Amino acid sequence: MAVVLTVTAGACGPADEETDTGAKPAASAREDGDNADFDDLGLPRKLPDVLKDFDPEKWKNGEWKNWDKDRWLREAKDFVNPVIEGLWKPERMKEAEDNTKTVSTNAGTDRGATDPEPAPVDAEPVKTPYHKHAAPVGKVFMDTPQGSMVCSGTVVKDPRNPGRSNLVATAGHCVHAGQEGGWFRNIAFVPAYNDKGRSSADVDTAPYHEVAPYGVYWATWAQTTDYWISEGTRSGGGGAQEDFAVLYVRPEQKTGKSLEETVGAALEINFDAPQMARISGVSNYGYPAAPPYDGVLMYTCTDRPGRLTIDPSAPAMYRIGCTMTGGSSGGSWLIEGADGEPEIVSVTSIGSRPASWLAGPFLGPNAKGVFDAISKKFAGRS
Repeated sequence: MAVVLTVTAGACGPADEETDTGAKPAASAREDGDNADFDDLGLPRKLPDVLKDFDPEKWKNGEWKNWDKDRWLREAKDFVNPVIEGLWKPERMKEAEDNTKTVSTNAGTDRGATDPEPAPVDAEPVKTPYHKHAAPVGKVFMDTPQGSMVCSGTVVKDPRNPGRSNLVATAGHCVHAGQEGGWFRNIAFVPAYNDKGRSSADVDTAPYHEVAPYGVYWATWAQTTDYWISEGTRSGGGGAQEDFAVLYVRPEQKTGKSLEETVGAALEINFDAPQMARISGVSNYGYPAAPPYDGVLMYTCTDRPGRLTIDPSAPAMYRIGCTMTGGSSGGSWLIEGADGEPEIVSVTSIGSRPASWLAGPFLGPNAKGVFDAISKKFAGRS
C-alpha cells in the first residue's frame, strides 16, 4: 500500500507561481529554560555558562569552525545556533554532503526480534513541483567537523500552536554527534528544496525561489533523546533505536507567519502507532545524496515494514526495502491514519551498505517526551 503524500498548500505558496490550495521524558526532554527569550540572532537571552564569553560577531566571521572538544556544546540544555544570514546560499546547499549512518547488511543482533532482511525496493522520484505533492518535506543542512552535510526533515503539527507550527522532525544524528561530540552548527531547514526537481547542473542557475521556495529556516532550538546523546555513533547501529530529533525553527527573513502557514501543510506524528504486524505499508520520503544520487531530488519508497533489533533493551526499529542512500536520514515514514490522512510513525535512521534497506526508530515514550518538551517550550509562540 503506497501512502501518497499529496498536500493542498495554503495561501503562501512559492514566489511567482499560483499554489493549490505517558512516560516521563528523558533528561534531554526536560524543559530547561522554558521561559527563555531569544534575540534577533536566535540566541537565548541567557547563554549557557560555557559560553559566557560568546561573541556573535566572531561566530559569524568563522569562529563556529572551531571544533575544540572543550568548546563543542554537548548537553541538551546548551544548544545554540546563531543565525548567519546568507550562509546557506544555493551553491553551499548543493555542495553539502550526505550525513550518512550505515551498517552492514546483516545488522541485527537479536534474531528473535529481527525479521529477515527485506528485498530491495527501488526509490522513485516524487512528482514535481514539490510544493503541491510533498510541501512539508525538505532538506536539513548542518555544519559538522567533517564539513557541511545534509539530511531530510518534515514540518509536523504542533498541538500547542494549532495551525501555526514551527516544528520539524528529523533524526538525532542530523543535529547531534552522539557520544562522539556535541551539537552540530548552522542547522537550517529548507522545505520543498529544488521545488521543480531540476537536475544537478540546472540547480546551479535556478532562481533562488525555486531552490528554496519558502525560504531558509534556522533552528532556534533542538531536542533529541538522551539515548542518542549517550549511545549514538556515526557508523554502525549505536543509538539508532532512539535516533529522533525535533527542531523549532524561525525564518531567516521574517515574514510574520509560521512555518506551517507558509508551507500550507504539516503532518501529524503518531506516537501510538499500531503493532508493526498490522501495518500493511509504509512510505518514506527524503533527499538521498550519496551515489548514485546527488541530493537535489526528492525520492520515496513503499514497502511493508519488518523488525530490526540492534539493542535488545530498546524497541525494535521499522525496516523496509529501499535503495535510498545517505541524505535521506531524518526523512519521514508515513502510514495512512484512521482519518485517511498520512501520519508519521518514524524517521530514517540507518541504512545498509550497499543500499538495499532503510530502518527507522519506533517513536515511543522517549520520542514523545522530546516532542512534548519542545512543543511546551514554545507554546503560544509563532
